[in-house]
Amino acid sequence: MAPPSMSLAAKGVLPFSALTSSGVTQRPVSVTASLDKTSDARRKFLKLALGNLGVGLPTLLGAKKALADEQGVSSSRMSYSRFLEYLDKDRVKKVDLFENGTIAIVEAISPELGNRVQRVRVQLPGLSQELLQKLREKNIDFAAHSNQEDSGSLLFNLIGNLAFPLILIGGLFLLSRRAQGGLGGPNGPGFPLGFGQSRAKFQMEPNTGVTFDDVAGVDEAKQDFMEVVEFLKKPERFTAVGARIPKGVLLVGPPGTGKTLLAKAIAGEAGVPFFSISGSEFVEMFVGVGASRVRDLFKKAKENAPCIVFVDEIDAVGRQRGTGIGGGNDEREQTLNQLLTEMDGFEGNTGIIVIAATNRADILDSALLRPGRFDRQVSVDVPDVRGRTEILKVHGGNKKFDPDVSLDVIAMRTPGFSGADLANLLNEAAILAGRRGRTAISSKEIDDSIDRIVAGMEGTVMTDGKSKSLVAYHEVGHAICGTLTPGHDPVQKVTLVPRGQARGLTWFIPMDDPTLISRQQLFARIVGGLGGRAAEEVIFGEPEVTTGAAGDLQQITGLAKQMVVTFGMSEIGPWSLMEGGAQSGDVIMRMMARNSMSEKLAEDIDSAVKQLSDEAYEIALRHIRNNREAIDKIVEVLIEKETLNGDEFRAILSEFVEIPVENRVPPATPAAALPA
Repeated sequence: MAPPSMSLAAKGVLPFSALTSSGVTQRPVSVTASLDKTSDARRKFLKLALGNLGVGLPTLLGAKKALADEQGVSSSRMSYSRFLEYLDKDRVKKVDLFENGTIAIVEAISPELGNRVQRVRVQLPGLSQELLQKLREKNIDFAAHSNQEDSGSLLFNLIGNLAFPLILIGGLFLLSRRAQGGLGGPNGPGFPLGFGQSRAKFQMEPNTGVTFDDVAGVDEAKQDFMEVVEFLKKPERFTAVGARIPKGVLLVGPPGTGKTLLAKAIAGEAGVPFFSISGSEFVEMFVGVGASRVRDLFKKAKENAPCIVFVDEIDAVGRQRGTGIGGGNDEREQTLNQLLTEMDGFEGNTGIIVIAATNRADILDSALLRPGRFDRQVSVDVPDVRGRTEILKVHGGNKKFDPDVSLDVIAMRTPGFSGADLANLLNEAAILAGRRGRTAISSKEIDDSIDRIVAGMEGTVMTDGKSKSLVAYHEVGHAICGTLTPGHDPVQKVTLVPRGQARGLTWFIPMDDPTLISRQQLFARIVGGLGGRAAEEVIFGEPEVTTGAAGDLQQITGLAKQMVVTFGMSEIGPWSLMEGGAQSGDVIMRMMARNSMSEKLAEDIDSAVKQLSDEAYEIALRHIRNNREAIDKIVEVLIEKETLNGDEFRAILSEFVEIPVENRVPPATPAAALPA
């Protein structure tokens, strides 16, 4: 990148520094110029300097030197002794004195230049009376010039002193306007001090590109919002019977279930002014700014009523009051108080429908949830198998599938997937198909995408050896213990292909979407989870057990503790042994609940959890010891093929032992994948 002076020169503008250093030395200036000519030259210089003020500020300190050069100071120099020699030989014609007689500009006849007149600069030791006397004796024309600046120079210095602050303030103002899209003014969003103004995005005629046809899998929630849209379009149908539209609708559900998508559909369907804002945009470091933004938001909403206000992630400002640590003024609580007042306060907000979304409804303030503010709480949960099928149809509309791919089968294989998970699944499958050079998505890409999303990236297959054999026995142990324990989900796949942190995986399938789970099913899962460690101990001996069961132990311990503490499925009794605050999302509430538990109760809980785990481990060891021949056969096939599907596994196992009736799966039944 060229220096600034080079860039300016390329554009035809001379930089200020170039003017002061060499720009004036090329033109002849008479040292006997009159005072009027001098003032005129200074005015020209001031005009040119002001025109290039933006690039000449660094050279303001050299203004005095530039002024002296304008008076005719030459760049050629002559020593003082040579000047005296020229003076004695009557070669000096004219002398101008500057800087209190310390600098002289001399016009002298130079023999070296063919007796032409030369203008040179001479540094004098001082203005002595002897030198003046000698100049008078030789009858030489000489003059002294003062250093006083005229009014133009004073104005130049004043402008130079004020230029930098003015440029700085102007630059900050322009940057502020540019950051806000060029909307400035004291009352506009570009004003630098407009902190208290709402940052909600406003659309008079919303065009989100999303309608209710694009929302699937959440029929109950969609029905509630269709009523809201119908009221906005035909309010007389409801007001005729004395009904009023809910002031607020709260969307509650896990991440990725479509809460924000529903809000976009409402905006696209209702056809009324729409405000959208995130809860975090209310809160600032300055106390009172959030409350001011809430007031400004509802002021604009009232001016455009009837309208819809959508607040995403309202838990950022709607958290339960009084749970803060320490005293002082809490900015978040001030914002919440203002929001409560605006939604249902003394003045009211007729014609404004507030729609909010959160995945942490348990921490919201009770005053925010009461009727009159949020009259309806709509649960947007993970879709069931029918809902997943509808969601897959929406997201698969622009994708090409092989004829053997069935969206119904994919829906059955993905229990627990949210709408965002299903969209990501089809996108990953399309990426894999493109990477493999296929023109359509096949079942292979679907299978690999499910494995990748749930378990992680596929790793390098292990070579034959002790480690591969140990992993094979570990995974077959899971499959054997799960299949032979009544109530366990059937095996879908056993593989030695590493994914994520796991060196091997055993996948189980639920026959139906689990809504209610029995004690038998929970205990069977603990037995299946301990099957890997049991296989290592029986096959290789207790000293050879490995760290591969660390994840299994964490899962079964958490499940056993839930059975004891939350579900009341132990000898302690059918009681919930943990306070509700212990399951809260608030850290302080969990700490207080933990401290309220007695030592005796904690010991009983630990004892019950250990008893469940010990019983399950004994059953797992018995399954491994009693079916050693079947395990060896299955491991031999698994090491050779590296992956066994559920039907192949059950076919081999059925040759050695009878599978419980509860766990039998018809071979034609499609399976859904869940990791064990």
